[in-house]
Amino acid sequence: MSGPDVLFPLRNNFYLGAFQAAINESNVRNLSEAEAIERDCLVYRSYIALGQCQLVIDEVNDSVPTAVQAVKLLALYLSGGEKKDQALANLAEWLADPAIASNPTLLLVTGVIYAHEQNYNEALKHTHVGGTLDLGALNVQIYLKMYRTDHAEKQLKIMQQIDEDHTLTQLANAWVNLAVGGAKVQEAYYIFQELGEKYTWTVLLLNGSAVCQMHMGHFEEAEGRLLEALNKDSKDANTLANLIVCSLHLGKPTARHMSQLKISQPDHVLLERAANDEDAFERALQTVA
Repeated sequence: MSGPDVLFPLRNNFYLGAFQAAINESNVRNLSEAEAIERDCLVYRSYIALGQCQLVIDEVNDSVPTAVQAVKLLALYLSGGEKKDQALANLAEWLADPAIASNPTLLLVTGVIYAHEQNYNEALKHTHVGGTLDLGALNVQIYLKMYRTDHAEKQLKIMQQIDEDHTLTQLANAWVNLAVGGAKVQEAYYIFQELGEKYTWTVLLLNGSAVCQMHMGHFEEAEGRLLEALNKDSKDANTLANLIVCSLHLGKPTARHMSQLKISQPDHVLLERAANDEDAFERALQTVA
């Protein structure tokens, strides 16, 4: 019989978006080599999620395994500027090396990077092989961004065959249900609710619950969830964007949240759409004039 999954608390906190809690759970002893690599990857991915890319860049040297090097590559990419260009160049070299090109963590990072680039077909070229729940969940997210709910549902079924009760599978199920809409939104809400009550209410889960509430027309309840999320992380871009949408439905002012979002994530899709709408409005006024 296999022993207990000593990395479960760390891994589960990471998937739920409790990144500092994941880091706090990383002091685990007597790990196998594979477990130690997974721990390091999860810890460094947690630091990246907390915006501490430079820490990862500084700590990860060239002697560590490929999987950990791949996470450093993600930190370089998300740092922007010359580091981003360096990361993209290195990524192309690594993917051309048959000795490491099939590493699951490298494939995952490749998918994340190309998804950030909005080059979804290139991302899927490397992630479609699946085989892990991480890759499956990323595939679900990419297909949903492409508005291919049918393919997302197929990926979800594969994940359910691997481990139906896994937190990542449950989250992917909620994402797909939200995309499908209708009665499935209520099912998604129950998933976020169950995960929050079973483990801990994170910014990720609060936003998921709030989006479900908005889909169901419960905007005041959604606002309560989002304000709770804002208390946990006042700079979270998704929370701010969802608050803007929620406030519009409630007839409340959005200027302050909009300003916060511009500082937190200037290239957020909501800001881009708002700018495009303003440009279209200005052009329309000019034609009238």
